Amino acid sequence: MPRFRLMACAGLAWATLAAAPGAFAQDAVAQPAPAPAAEPDTESPFAIHGQTTYIWQRKPSFGAAYSGENSLTTERAKSYSFTGTLDLGLRLWQGAEFHFNPEVAQGVPFSDLHGLGGLSNGELAKTASTSPKFYRARAFIRQTWGLGGGDEKLESDFNQFARTVDKRRVVLTAGNFGVIDVFDQNPYGSDPRTQFMNWSFMTHGSFDYPADSRGYNWGAALEYIGDGWSARFGHFLLPLESNGRELDTRLFQHYGDVLELEKRYALAGRPGQARLLLWRNKANMASFNDAIAYGQANGVTPDLAAVRREHSKLGIGVAMVQEVTDALGVFFRANMSDDKTETYAFTEIGRQVAGGGTLKGTAWGRPNDEVGVAVAANMLGSSHRNFLAAGGLGAFLGDGALRYGPEQVFEIYYSFAVWKTLSLSPDFQYIRNPGYNRDRGPAKFYGIRAHAEF
Repeated sequence: MPRFRLMACAGLAWATLAAAPGAFAQDAVAQPAPAPAAEPDTESPFAIHGQTTYIWQRKPSFGAAYSGENSLTTERAKSYSFTGTLDLGLRLWQGAEFHFNPEVAQGVPFSDLHGLGGLSNGELAKTASTSPKFYRARAFIRQTWGLGGGDEKLESDFNQFARTVDKRRVVLTAGNFGVIDVFDQNPYGSDPRTQFMNWSFMTHGSFDYPADSRGYNWGAALEYIGDGWSARFGHFLLPLESNGRELDTRLFQHYGDVLELEKRYALAGRPGQARLLLWRNKANMASFNDAIAYGQANGVTPDLAAVRREHSKLGIGVAMVQEVTDALGVFFRANMSDDKTETYAFTEIGRQVAGGGTLKGTAWGRPNDEVGVAVAANMLGSSHRNFLAAGGLGAFLGDGALRYGPEQVFEIYYSFAVWKTLSLSPDFQYIRNPGYNRDRGPAKFYGIRAHAEF
């Protein structure tokens, strides 16, 4: 821990040299087109951004009638995570840019990331380690082709050069990046480094989005951004095994496909977005019913590893994002998967309804502060419930038995802007029926986050 604290402090000091808001989303707010420049373009062909985030959490003890191999521990416990990321950008030819993101991560999760559908810290990857791990997070090319319709100015951001683009355009992102860098973008509730920490709010909870165990992937996404609506399609690799590090390179045999349709509108003069997300994974994965039948036939506990074969997993989600005032924005998500097969790349949520919002501190004289409140009801399909009730072990869950109840998550945070480059965010989470089990909990999590970027 001493070595980690020194590392975290050094990272925070390094990242507070300058400031710029970080994001990946393509749909920036339209700004008036700048006047034509009489002088030649002198913008730098290079860009560099950085971030570092430290999250510390404590969980008090709670009551439980029983615990299993994959249960959230009932004892008082502590957890932490640290990440540091660089964005090294290079302008290529007209409309093209390349980004490379080296990253370091370190941390200790609660119960080895077991016992919850909505895990408490989105910065903790499934390969968390007490030693710092350095790796490539992203290495991708983005190409934009303009189709007219006027000008839109994109600001300089993490993984994005400042540039003026056509309002109607086609964008191709290809290489090594994260699926939720492009899909289900939510300015009010998708980034655990600055907003809600719980996995329930990172994206649609049942969206088993293609990714390795750190949340990144190889593939391509094609976007059409038009007048008032957009469409996105992506084709990605899947892990060789459930929540594994190594990806299956048989791109046309095992893969994840994602389609998103977006409609932009104005409500009471305020911008909003409505989205429909469809996804399909095809991989060598186990069916819960097959595992239950295997256990009954052999007089053993249901075993996913014994029944893996070719399956497809389907899911759908709807989302709305709405600006209410200059300071307040809200979001809503409702989503479900067929939940007949094991979780393959994200977390064990089969159905979900979630919503929340963020409010800037303008009303109390701190416009750079922010308070966020969100709630989620996470649920499982019948096959998934029966598997856990029979004592089966999933990727994250397994109490040895199950008296089912929806997992209910409440989170509130306050982001205090210390400087332009540094924020501190106390955070509280209350989770009823942790792991969908009425015989356990509730569980509470108290945390603090330090985030710096330039």
